[in-house]
Amino acid sequence: MSVHLRKVAAADGETRLDRWFRRHYPALTQGALQKMLRTGQVRVDGKRAEANTRLIPGQEIRIPPMPDAPAPRAAAKPIDPREAKALEAMVIHRDDHVLVLDKPHGLPVQGGPGIAKHLDGMLDALRFGAEDRPRLVHRLDKDTSGVLVLARTPAAAAHLAAAFRGRDVRKTYWAVTVGEPTPQAGRIDLPLVKQGGPRGERTAPAEDGEGARAVTDFRTLDAARRRAAWLELNPITGRTHQLRVHCAEALGCPILGDGKYGGAGAHLEGLPGQLHLHARALRFPHPAGGTLEVSAPLPPHMKETFVFLGFEAPRTPKPRRVAG
Repeated sequence: MSVHLRKVAAADGETRLDRWFRRHYPALTQGALQKMLRTGQVRVDGKRAEANTRLIPGQEIRIPPMPDAPAPRAAAKPIDPREAKALEAMVIHRDDHVLVLDKPHGLPVQGGPGIAKHLDGMLDALRFGAEDRPRLVHRLDKDTSGVLVLARTPAAAAHLAAAFRGRDVRKTYWAVTVGEPTPQAGRIDLPLVKQGGPRGERTAPAEDGEGARAVTDFRTLDAARRRAAWLELNPITGRTHQLRVHCAEALGCPILGDGKYGGAGAHLEGLPGQLHLHARALRFPHPAGGTLEVSAPLPPHMKETFVFLGFEAPRTPKPRRVAG
């Protein structure tokens, strides 16, 4: 193949140059691309570029001769039609740029040791006719339910990933805790560190000022005779298991069902044993402009607990995109 020019499509806007090459020329290694960039073989609008250059729709990329494509991989195992239908039923918002799911409790978002079935491995079922496979832009723990956002194009993925890295996303979680916190509202500012362990990775409060800063705003929405409380949690930072550790260690009120951080004290007789942590709502900048607000209803086990404790959750609003 000879040298040629290729125009950046609208769907590839804001994508890093190296990721653009990975998508369109999968046989090209990162090392080979770096060499082409160093020697000026790859250019953007006639100018030298770096691997992390963000592309703009309409720009022209100079493409030198590419290596031969690798042998095609074996076809991916088809998704069971029942599983595909269940995935489609999770969708609570869909447009040309974004998919929003109501992730159920117990479904891992990504694979790992001992995890054969996970959401990331089934995302082809959520193309809805689009050229690109949806992409994860943030994560929820396996046992946390609720709002999960996917990008439908590379440009949307870059936009949303930047929003989640910064402070442009407002996250609202609901939790049922064992015990009622005092005070009933406030801010938790407790640095955290990751630790290894026989039962997998854990997060713990940092000592002597070490660790990553972790900040959570909280308020009590209702309580049941100090036996249990319904909290609204707004994480300002996004550390691993931040909300679970902050409730257990800073408030002294572990999340119901969280044996990992609350031990035997995280359970109440007569109530479901699953983790009672739910990603209730997200408010984030939409890739096409404006702000999208999306909420997810309580999962079945938390509905059961709410009825038992006498908590009354408001109706779940429909997704809403607002200007500005």
